[in-house]
Amino acid sequence: MAKEKINKVVLAYSGGLDTSVIIPWLKENYDCEVIAVCADVGQGDELNAVHDKALKSGASKVFIADLTKDFIENYVFPTLKANAVYEEKYLLGTSFARPIIAKKLVEIALQEGAEAIAHGATGKGNDQVRFELTIKALAPELKIIAPWREWDLDSREAELEYAKAHNIEIPTDNKKYSMDRNIWHLSHEGSDLEDPWNAPNNSMFLISEAPEDAPDKPEEVTIDFEKGIPVAVNGEKMDSVKIITCLNEIGARNGVGIVDICENRLVGMKRDGWRLRIVFGRSNPVYKSLFKHIEANILTFNSIL
Repeated sequence: MAKEKINKVVLAYSGGLDTSVIIPWLKENYDCEVIAVCADVGQGDELNAVHDKALKSGASKVFIADLTKDFIENYVFPTLKANAVYEEKYLLGTSFARPIIAKKLVEIALQEGAEAIAHGATGKGNDQVRFELTIKALAPELKIIAPWREWDLDSREAELEYAKAHNIEIPTDNKKYSMDRNIWHLSHEGSDLEDPWNAPNNSMFLISEAPEDAPDKPEEVTIDFEKGIPVAVNGEKMDSVKIITCLNEIGARNGVGIVDICENRLVGMKRDGWRLRIVFGRSNPVYKSLFKHIEANILTFNSIL
């Protein structure tokens, strides 16, 4: 069946396998111009080669949007103040970064006169819902293209073959997992983690020490809060980005913040196609624990209710 004619598409681009092959796929299947947008939410050096790679993959234009400060102050902190925890264990990470990314996609799509936004979320996960509901709320006139619900590339191996055929370089080191990273966390899922009998492999500890390799002595940390927002670490005043970066470093060297969950999918999946997610969030358990203690010392029973 012929695709609807679309002249210009804005793609949520990360530089990973999925979004790298989506660029030529969109051009082949929709005969359209593709503008790549990569959101910097504090994922660090992953962005070093993204700009050039997107252009080499066929994008006509690339935007790198620095959203880190906005992400922390307007998404992370308010969510934590609300005590939002997913399924009693997951202090979020991927989930609350998606709305700010989608918001930027809409902004650039309207600015560039694009008719559609494309994303690389699969058809069975929660990300497709996060992206698409945000887009529909902000710009319902924009069309949404979700290649994973359309194409016949049904495996990582098929995507790698497609990338090879289109001369797209894909690094294979430590890439057996699907990973998502921002300043708040790094998550791994897929591969051997799909069997919950398998223990996490220490090769996943890219931003944190394994607990058994962490120091055998405690490290004391003080955090100053104003109106529920952290403003200083160990007596030193810092901005929001520096505070999270500092706590990340402290948590990482102490092996803090490792969560192992088997999550439910909004679309109703769990057992079929389930994926175990290992989350490394170095600063978030530190902040969460301290915030809970502050509440316990300040809020009355009626306030909590």
